[in-house]
Amino acid sequence: MAVAGVSTNGVTFSYGMGGTDRKGSAPSSMTLLDRINAIGGITIEDEVIDASALEDLFTRNIKGRADTGGSFPVTVNVTDETIAEWEAVISAFNGKSETEALWFQTIIPGLKKSFWAIAEPPSIIPQPEFNQNELLVVEMNMTISDYVGYAAKVDPSDNPVMGG
Repeated sequence: MAVAGVSTNGVTFSYGMGGTDRKGSAPSSMTLLDRINAIGGITIEDEVIDASALEDLFTRNIKGRADTGGSFPVTVNVTDETIAEWEAVISAFNGKSETEALWFQTIIPGLKKSFWAIAEPPSIIPQPEFNQNELLVVEMNMTISDYVGYAAKVDPSDNPVMGG
């Protein structure tokens, strides 16, 4: 019998250093990021190329390259520990070589593979929005360099900043 669906309970988000695009080498180790509340989706929308000619009475289109939308948000509970984790992400990005990129992995319990994107974190920790009687969260907008998609997962290690 087929599974009726998959819960988002237990989803994890991690990062690691790998090649500069999906054809490069994926990271062999990942660092877990804690207290993630939401991970925005990445929608793939094919661009449309006008392939019409003078004799066409109607526009004729062909599929162009896929567009990821350019970014996705990651919503994080704000604590001293999570701020330190994201400062480490930004530091890793700033310290990478020209042949390296930051890869981000979303693991969903119950699925055999995980979702991958190569992305750039914000330059600095953004200011959260402050409201009455709410959990303090911050949205990290990730700029997509390349979308890898559904691929083999790498089990993340506990984040050394959080003490595992």
